Amino acid sequence: MPDALPDSFFHRDAQVLARALLGKVIRHKVGKLWLAARIIETEAYYCAEKGSHASLGYTEKRKALFLDGGHIYMYYARGGDSLNFSAEGPGNAVLIKSAFPWVDDVSDANSLAQMQLNNPDASGAIRLPERLCAGQTLLCKALGLKVPMWDAKRFDPEQLLVEDVNQNPRQVIQTTRLGIPTGRDEHLLYRFVDAQYARFCTRNPLRRGQVEGRDYFLIDQGK
Repeated sequence: MPDALPDSFFHRDAQVLARALLGKVIRHKVGKLWLAARIIETEAYYCAEKGSHASLGYTEKRKALFLDGGHIYMYYARGGDSLNFSAEGPGNAVLIKSAFPWVDDVSDANSLAQMQLNNPDASGAIRLPERLCAGQTLLCKALGLKVPMWDAKRFDPEQLLVEDVNQNPRQVIQTTRLGIPTGRDEHLLYRFVDAQYARFCTRNPLRRGQVEGRDYFLIDQGK
């Protein structure tokens, strides 16, 4: 049985949580298989800024955002499911933006094969592992995570959990979030990427034309 992070892990500032989640593994049990992915990209959101769902006010659909840290908030985005975890403070949360398939003794090659079956490309062909979870809706599809099943729920150590597998990034890229409309605090540097996996995230922050100190900052984790 995987060793789940406690709810207290999530009860912290959204930016701190967004960084802390990098390198952690999400596991979702489907049938007898633990499907798994290592988090490589996150975005922090606060109730007080205009880029967040919570800034639009409390609704029954958004209630998970206003619950204690460690609640799951899921919503539909561009026809797919998106996964978020509530953080410390009402309305604050972290979006799991992308991940990389994780294979170990618990989640073996059979689990990876199931994830590939869950998430074929537009032509129906098998996706390469590095593209399988390269985006928030792709991640949920590969892991079999659905809004009706998990929205506003707590983690369940027998079905859905986040685990520390001692894979903390050596460097973290901090940059602006993706898809934030103009005038809704799109300038805030609330997106965090594991530098080692930058080319596999939703949009590579180190792509040609990006300048360190202007478009992104590189944080050394001291390892």
